[in-house]
Amino acid sequence: MTARSRAADPSDERPVYMISVAAELSGMHPQTLRVYERRHLLRPRRSSGNTRLYSDADIERLRFIQNLSQEGINLAGVMRIIELEDERAHLLAEIDALRGLAEEIRLRMDQEIQSAHASYRREIVLVPRGGIARVVRDAHRSA
Repeated sequence: MTARSRAADPSDERPVYMISVAAELSGMHPQTLRVYERRHLLRPRRSSGNTRLYSDADIERLRFIQNLSQEGINLAGVMRIIELEDERAHLLAEIDALRGLAEEIRLRMDQEIQSAHASYRREIVLVPRGGIARVVRDAHRSA
């Protein structure tokens, strides 16, 4: 289960499966799904009749939990891994947002630089022999 694949397709988040179908698709008992919900490992949505409805993303998460359990990780470990995965997904989304913001700022800076360059006056300026330093020195003497 990757955070990016879940975020890529919003239809994955649409709740469509009742608990019996979700249990069959994930290869688990419906009671196990209820336990996972109580432990906040997944959060199915509810219909207007208060029926649990699971999405494809929920099914994917259930399979992920099942794989972790089959590897010998206890429920507390699974909960921690899921917590870290959720945090990772949040951080990746934040990084993407910051990259977008940095790109906007870079483009704005480029526009400002171009605007500044366009405002330069392109005139010939006569500098007396001895350069600018002489002009500044002469100005101090006369003051």
